[in-house]
Amino acid sequence: MTVAPDRPLTNEITDILVTHCGLDADAAARTPAASLEELGMDSLALLELSAVVADRWRVKIPEQAGQLSIAGVADLVARKADPPGHTENAVDIAAPLPLVWEITNDVARWTELFTEYAVAEILHSDGDTVRFRLTMHPDENGTSWSWVSERTADPATREVRARRVETGPFEYMRIYWRYDEIPGGTRMTWVQDFAMKPTAPVDNAGMTERINNNSKVQLAVIKDKIERAYAGGAR
Repeated sequence: MTVAPDRPLTNEITDILVTHCGLDADAAARTPAASLEELGMDSLALLELSAVVADRWRVKIPEQAGQLSIAGVADLVARKADPPGHTENAVDIAAPLPLVWEITNDVARWTELFTEYAVAEILHSDGDTVRFRLTMHPDENGTSWSWVSERTADPATREVRARRVETGPFEYMRIYWRYDEIPGGTRMTWVQDFAMKPTAPVDNAGMTERINNNSKVQLAVIKDKIERAYAGGAR
């Protein structure tokens, strides 16, 4: 479990940002959940923060730290060995790329593609960008987890970028899908970058393991369904 940093450490990170990085202390106090990027911290400010933190605590601040809140940075320093999560999983599907692209980007039908979703509700569409709500099947405690995400597909590059709008236990969650033609079919790759909130019931390492395990299951299911559809005449 992630242990929330004590206030003195959060205050110390804030002092570093104010003294060395030009942070507006009043803005930080008004919006404590804002990310460093939202507080106006640019790449140079983050480099300065990284240098001070490395010198003071011997902790390396990752490049994605700009997406963390001040409390999130303090939590990272407190844990010392739990950097933001990153996963990458891929599957080779014996079906042409246009078919794989069409099926996997039909969000409204994800309940037929994934085994974990009970509801996929489209909230808003604008060109290749869609905002939607996913609701999972109830877990062992009877809880149905639900959240809103936004997803933009680029048919020209065969890439998809998404993020959680309602982040829940995550500080942030960024998702990237890539499709590549390979001999005999299509390789679909999923990349996820994220960090857990200090109050989350699992830390970054624990969530990385969960996502890796579940991605392998879901990719295998998707591979089987698309290959069956292609063999049945889908084009």
